[in-house]
Amino acid sequence: MGDLQTAALALAGSQQAPDWLASVRQRGAQRFAATPWPNRRTEQWKYTPLSALSGKSVQLPEPSGYKVPEADLIDVDAYRLVFINGVYSPDQSDSLPPEVASFSGVNDDQVALLQNHLGRLADSSAHLFAALGEATSAEGLVVHVKAGQSLDKPVYVVNYSVGEQSFLASTRVLVVLEAGAEAEVVEQFLSATDDQANLVTAHTEIVLGDNARVKHYRLNLEHEGITHAGGVFVELGRDAHFDGFAIAKGAELIRNDYLLIHRGSGAHVELNGVYMPRGRQVVDYHTNVQHRVPHCTSNEVFRGIIGDRAKAVFNGRIHIFADAQKTLAELSNKNLLTSNRAEIDTKPELEIYADDVKCAHGATVAQLDDEAIYYLQTRGIDKERAQVMMSFGFINELISNIQNEAVMNYLLPVLAKQFGRENDLLQLEADTLDAL
Repeated sequence: MGDLQTAALALAGSQQAPDWLASVRQRGAQRFAATPWPNRRTEQWKYTPLSALSGKSVQLPEPSGYKVPEADLIDVDAYRLVFINGVYSPDQSDSLPPEVASFSGVNDDQVALLQNHLGRLADSSAHLFAALGEATSAEGLVVHVKAGQSLDKPVYVVNYSVGEQSFLASTRVLVVLEAGAEAEVVEQFLSATDDQANLVTAHTEIVLGDNARVKHYRLNLEHEGITHAGGVFVELGRDAHFDGFAIAKGAELIRNDYLLIHRGSGAHVELNGVYMPRGRQVVDYHTNVQHRVPHCTSNEVFRGIIGDRAKAVFNGRIHIFADAQKTLAELSNKNLLTSNRAEIDTKPELEIYADDVKCAHGATVAQLDDEAIYYLQTRGIDKERAQVMMSFGFINELISNIQNEAVMNYLLPVLAKQFGRENDLLQLEADTLDAL
């Protein structure tokens, strides 16, 4: 067992937990202790160095009086829940409807729901950091929408890292939508400055009943010092619909796993993602779409812009089971390297056991097109701006397709800062690209 495993288990054992959560944490601790630490021969971690965790010392967070700046938050009409270093901050959170509760405020029905579902999809026996999250989880939230109903506003979850210490911040989200129910969830991960060195484990499980629909956003916008290991795990019933968007601006290490399981015929998955590491940042997305029943569809598009000496990993897997006839599944991963020292390891996978399916997958890696840049220069655009326009145009299609306008408007200045441009100029460049 490695130093981090030993230290994390010691911290887990020192935490107090309600009875319903204690058994979950015990299970996670046992599995985390028994799981070998990944190395270069571990297939799921082959291209992702865990050097960021070597010798990392973490401690359990305590309630903080830190006030999250409003400028860092999305201006969205939503039910907001704020977690500071993984600790729920009720003073900065909104009054919640009956369908939503933090772990510290759950009622008996919600406890029963958590006991039935928490950790079922985010299998701690298969995901090392899901096991760590189980072992150390103290806070999170549950969203339960009954059949035929919908939340009138999105649920907006803010996870903020702050302070001079390195905290182990573990949060869990469970969303259960019964038949015909609808909800929208926005998860945002932030840190105050580059000095924060938290280890963040954040795992979200979404259970969709027949004909249920969810829109889910996962925005990893932490600073350089954060190590983030999390995932989104979804189960879809008949005719259910999952519409997801992910963005990772970069941190010391960001690893996100997506597992999407079709359990009922007619279900559909739409998943778009953007990652933009730079400096020496590392971003890793592992996605696994499982078609287990007939007549389901999935469409997955991820695009990356990797600069400086940064590294990105994308492993996209489509698994078609023997009973999943009439499946339509597509996967696209395109990458743009803006430096000759940047690196991308992309690995699209198809595993098909049915004979009546339509599947397509592909990956590309390229640099900025000199001829296209020259074309823009002949139209009076200087080279630097032409490079920014080409880079932003590479991801603009996915950004402009974000259905939540508040989220899209929030991301524009974030991207402008990433590209080193003014926000209004970036919008002008987007409009210019659309007109060309």
